[in-house]
Amino acid sequence: MSSTPSPTELERSDATEPGFGPVLAALCETWAARQGAMLSIKDAASGRYAYVNDAMARFLGRPASQICGHGDAELVDPALVTAWRAAEQSALSQAQPLTSEHRFEWAGQRHDYAVLRLAVDADGQAGRWLCSVWTDQAPQRQKDLQLRAALQQLEEQQRANEKLRLEVADQGLRDAATGLYTRPHFEDQLRREVDLSTREHREFALVLIELDPFSERVGELGAAAETRIFEAMGRLLRGNTRAMDASCRLDGRRFGVLLSGVGLATAHSRMEGLRRQCATQIVVLNGEELGFSVSMGVASFPHTAASQQDLLVACEGALAEARRRGGNHLTLASIRFEDR
Repeated sequence: MSSTPSPTELERSDATEPGFGPVLAALCETWAARQGAMLSIKDAASGRYAYVNDAMARFLGRPASQICGHGDAELVDPALVTAWRAAEQSALSQAQPLTSEHRFEWAGQRHDYAVLRLAVDADGQAGRWLCSVWTDQAPQRQKDLQLRAALQQLEEQQRANEKLRLEVADQGLRDAATGLYTRPHFEDQLRREVDLSTREHREFALVLIELDPFSERVGELGAAAETRIFEAMGRLLRGNTRAMDASCRLDGRRFGVLLSGVGLATAHSRMEGLRRQCATQIVVLNGEELGFSVSMGVASFPHTAASQQDLLVACEGALAEARRRGGNHLTLASIRFEDR
C-alpha cells in the first residue's frame, strides 16, 4: 500500500507526487493560472491545507510553508470557517464539481469570489483530496456595473434625443405668440375627426373664435399690447380644452377649436364659459390694464352639417351672426333636418 504524501511534499509548485496525482495537479494549476485564480488542495478528512499556489498564499497573508498542514480555523475568522466548511462538505458529497459564491470582509477589504470545488480520489482513497479554485468576481462585476451604467446612460440619452425631436417637431406646428397649434395641424385634425365621426357614428363640435376689434388704447400701444392679448388668449384656450381637443390659431385674430366627442349643447356650455372669461380677462402692459372680448360660432358634426365643407360653412355663418350682433357673443349653427 502506498503512503499519502506529506504536506511538505505537496508544498512544491509542481505537486506531482504519486499520492496526489500529477495529471490532476497540472490541470488545477493550468486552470488557476488562466483564470488568475487562487488554488488550494486540502485533506478531505481533516480540512488541512496540503497545497496552495502563490495567489492563495498571498490572500491568506502567509508563506505556503506556514499554511500547509493547517486548517482554516488557524488562519481566518471563525465566521469564514463556518461558511467555507459548509460549502466544502457539500462539494465532498457531490460526484460533480460544485460552484459556490462567497462574499465576505477580510483584511479590511470586501471580497467576492466564485469557488469551484472538486473532491478527488488518491490511490483508491475516495474523497481524499478537495481541490478548490477561487476566482475573484469583483473585476467582472465592476465591468458589468460599468456596462449597465453605460447602457442606462445611452438609453437616457436616446430618450432625451427623442423628446427633443418631438419638441422640435411640435414647435414647428405651433404659433409663437399663443403657443397654440397652427392652421395645418388644425386642418389635419379636422379631417381626422370627420373620418372618426363617420366610422364610429359619434359627434364632435367645431368652434371658430375671432377677437373683437381692439379698443383705441390697445391700438395706441401697438404690437406690444396685441402680443399680450394673444398670449392671454392662448392661455385661456389651453386652460379650457382637453388633451384630446385641438386649439389652434388659424390666422391673425382668428382661432379654431375642435371638441372631440362633444355635441352642440355641451360645446355651447363650455365655450360660453370661455367667452365670459375673455370678457373679464385683464391684460397688463407697463402697469396699464387692458381688456378684450371675442365672438364665437359653434357647429357640430353631423347634426349641423353632413360634410367637412358644410361644417365649415355652418360655423362661419354662426360666427358672422355673432359679429353682426355686436361682438362678445356666441351663436350656434342651425341644426340640420333630414328630408323625409
